[in-house]
Amino acid sequence: MADTDWLSLEETAQYVNLGKTALYAMAREGRIPARKSGKKWVFEKAGLDAWLRASGPLQTFFLGLDYAIDGNEYLRAPQREGYLRTYEFFRAGKNKALLQIPVGCGKTGLATLLPLGLAQGRVMVIAPNLTIKTGLFDAMDITNRQKCFWRQARVLSADQMISGPLACTLDSGNISVATKCHVVITNVQQLATNVDKWLTQFSDDFFDMIIVDEAHHSAAESWQKVIDRFPKAKVILLTATPFRSDRQELDGELVFRYPFKNATLKGYIKRLKASYVAPSTIQLGFSDAAGKSYTLDEVLKLKEEEWFSRGVALARLCNQHIVDSSLQKLEELRQTGTQHQLIGVACSINHAKEIRSLYIERGFSAEVIHSKLTEDEQVAIIAALRNGSLDCIIQVQMLGEGFDHPKLSVAAIFRPFRTLNPYIQFVGRIMRVVVQNDPAHPDNVGHIVTHLGMNLDARIKEFKQFENDDQAFWDSVIGGDDPEVPQAVLDGTARLRAGENVVVHDEIIESLWEEDFTSVEDQQIVADLRERMKLLGLDDSRVEEIVRQAQQAPMRKGKAAEPFLVQPQREWEEARKRMNEQAKRLATVLLNHVELTMPGTELTYKYRSLKLTGRNNYVCALMMVNKEMEKRLGKDRAKASTDEFRNVLDNLDDLLQVLVRRVRKAKSDYEQSQA
Repeated sequence: MADTDWLSLEETAQYVNLGKTALYAMAREGRIPARKSGKKWVFEKAGLDAWLRASGPLQTFFLGLDYAIDGNEYLRAPQREGYLRTYEFFRAGKNKALLQIPVGCGKTGLATLLPLGLAQGRVMVIAPNLTIKTGLFDAMDITNRQKCFWRQARVLSADQMISGPLACTLDSGNISVATKCHVVITNVQQLATNVDKWLTQFSDDFFDMIIVDEAHHSAAESWQKVIDRFPKAKVILLTATPFRSDRQELDGELVFRYPFKNATLKGYIKRLKASYVAPSTIQLGFSDAAGKSYTLDEVLKLKEEEWFSRGVALARLCNQHIVDSSLQKLEELRQTGTQHQLIGVACSINHAKEIRSLYIERGFSAEVIHSKLTEDEQVAIIAALRNGSLDCIIQVQMLGEGFDHPKLSVAAIFRPFRTLNPYIQFVGRIMRVVVQNDPAHPDNVGHIVTHLGMNLDARIKEFKQFENDDQAFWDSVIGGDDPEVPQAVLDGTARLRAGENVVVHDEIIESLWEEDFTSVEDQQIVADLRERMKLLGLDDSRVEEIVRQAQQAPMRKGKAAEPFLVQPQREWEEARKRMNEQAKRLATVLLNHVELTMPGTELTYKYRSLKLTGRNNYVCALMMVNKEMEKRLGKDRAKASTDEFRNVLDNLDDLLQVLVRRVRKAKSDYEQSQA
């Protein structure tokens, strides 16, 4: 390095306009880039330039950085293109941008790029949950050499990051830290509970840019208050999930959208295929009726009816067929030697436990994860999934955005989705590729498996309309999440049921219908065939026509999955486990029906005719349920057969009604005695 690249203490003091004493102290304390040469301090000019930029006003910090985005081979196409479109948008004087980029395409990386050359002050980033909040902080933490995106993607050089950009999270008591940082990261939940507490401490020009990640998944008022507080700030809304309110309710101009089919072609996300268990006949009835048989044509007409699709979703027989088909796809994927895994989604916790048992009976390890588990229990299940000891995980409103586990490659759907958005959210869990940037790799395939009777092929039809930017789709499809859970259910005052009204008595499966999630593979075939014809010296002008003539129908009929062998011991163990789980659930349902609280003591001290001695109503109710179950089994559970367990489990509604009448009679006897 030339001598002119290094300055002495005296030269540096003049260069940075500081006194020699102050400069000496800063060098000793490491507050300015310096190096000891013998007994003297020397200063590299390039490092001083970077330090001066970082030490300048916050308003010019991001504008003065020398960043590498255009032509940067370490960035993905949607990151480069998304940044460029956003840059042009704000340079044109506009204020609120919306960017849509699929899961697995580098949305976190794009968020780190957006302030560069654009933000004229601090940046606030609002994440949808703690997982994504942590990921965003890691990507913007210049001290994290393994995870800092600016460093890993070589967007900023080391000398550009000597004193920034500095990031912090908006946690308790760190307002003073936020004033010293260039980026402040928070999450929607924190804002929803403490938004006024935080906002009142910031001036209305404290932030020049606000980036909202997955804005549509949380109540708009949570982050809208932030935007209102900083009226001059540039607003960028990021989303991975397409739905109608992207263009309407979010009130942002769509600046950039990266299609899923492009992401698949580039190898950023898996090639997805959807499979539907298709019955030749299905016999449904109500719990108090014998049932009626429906042909496949009738199923296709009825699947849009909510009662029908929900009945199919909760039917044990239909669930068994989805389980067998999903396991067949899992086994096919595992032929590469990679330990692919399966994720299922259920209607409820009780339903998820039933599905878990079906997988375990067939020799596959499975667990249920839901929000009512303790944090330690959830962490243990996720750890088992990540270390490969779990084959299947069944979730109930868990594992949302930000959950990154590429080996999840089969999505088994056991519930209807009425709208596109939550459906795509769930499917997004299997989109991340196992092998990066290799669209043809056999490990980069994902399968969605469900039952034709749940009408989920309609969601894929909507998705393809979105991909084609069909305006009729935007005008007709109602976006957002499925209908909110009624308050009566949330607060526990709703009348709970032991079972479902609709019962599937029989189902004959003769085929598995399949379709591609996107039309990407046709494009891939065209490109490959054209390349091969050129290599052979043949005319490639008719490639599209050749492929079109050979193209398969959009929905293809295949052979139904062979049933997986059920291991008798596991089947018995799971049936007994379900008896114990259902006893606990039924105790709660019983108290709900007779309008008693769990910690109350009426069943012991008031309704004495029941002769119960439990310390509270829940313990008493559990004793009643278990006693009635034992009575119906006619023997100790250790000696009962699987069929005997199943006979009790299939008639829980009748068992519940017997117990409800018994408690109500005891209540009536007590009230008469007090009259």
